[in-house]
Amino acid sequence: MLIKTNNQGFVHTIPSEITPEATYQSRRSLIRLMAGGVAGAALASWAAREALAQDWAAPGQHPALARSKTSVAGALSLEKVTEYQHASTYNNFYEFGTDKADPAQNAHALKTSPWSVEIEGMIKKPGRYALEDLLKLSAQEERVYRLRCVEGWSMVIPWVGYSLSALIKKVEPLGGARYVEFVTLADPKTMPGVGSRVLDWPYVEGLRLDEAMHPLTLLAFGMYGEVLPKQNGAPLRLVVPWKYGFKSVKSLVKIRFTDKQPATAWNKAAANEYGFYSNVNPDVDHPRWSQATERRIGEDGLFARKRKTLLFNGYEAQVGQLYAGMDLKKFF
Repeated sequence: MLIKTNNQGFVHTIPSEITPEATYQSRRSLIRLMAGGVAGAALASWAAREALAQDWAAPGQHPALARSKTSVAGALSLEKVTEYQHASTYNNFYEFGTDKADPAQNAHALKTSPWSVEIEGMIKKPGRYALEDLLKLSAQEERVYRLRCVEGWSMVIPWVGYSLSALIKKVEPLGGARYVEFVTLADPKTMPGVGSRVLDWPYVEGLRLDEAMHPLTLLAFGMYGEVLPKQNGAPLRLVVPWKYGFKSVKSLVKIRFTDKQPATAWNKAAANEYGFYSNVNPDVDHPRWSQATERRIGEDGLFARKRKTLLFNGYEAQVGQLYAGMDLKKFF
């Protein structure tokens, strides 16, 4: 995992360490294609940086990680990346249907341009932020983040984005703000699942402010060195890798700062099954199944032995202090 931070023991890297020149040059055509997409020149500038130069088609031990003993979660940073085909066709995105294949089949109708995010609530600088403005904000923050994601199954995905904390600092939360609420798009014209009664639409999620400020909480615009696919939450989404996947909202349209814990979609639907925190925890079972093990998509056959689930998805060293003294079985 490559991440920019100050003093939390993460790996730092420079462009010359990331990619051979030949690989970098092979990405130039991608950059030109992105320049004509949703965000125009802003997206092209973002794409041109070293984060998109990484050659994830042939995953392996990164030179910077090989020299360092301080990579995030140790060996987790060196795990094999899930194949793009699996990560982009096996999804939970209920706005497009409840079957794992529905998003890839139905998301093509989603219109991602123009796009903006309304930021409101207990902040000094509320307003509507265009996608282009959010991309410009990423200029000093963007990196490739090689993170594990868990939703009962698990994947290792190279996200492209930046820490949400950069945006939070820009809008300047007021002293009373304690939580951040995230709202996704709910468009019945392009999202067939919105007409169902599975959830109360629009899809809403939330984090404590300190969780949202953590460096591992990301605003992601891409994955595998490409623009984020629509079925994966285009044009921007949240990534919170130490929590179950439903906390990482897709196709984000509103962020609200509040002093009250947000009423989240799955918690409203089944509070006994989906707690507000939803931290990955092998010791807290879902009422209908064990969460002590997980299946890695693309690697494990139907009868293969499952992997042991790791507390906080293996990021305990980075995020465990957020929950010091809390009863994790009560605050699940």
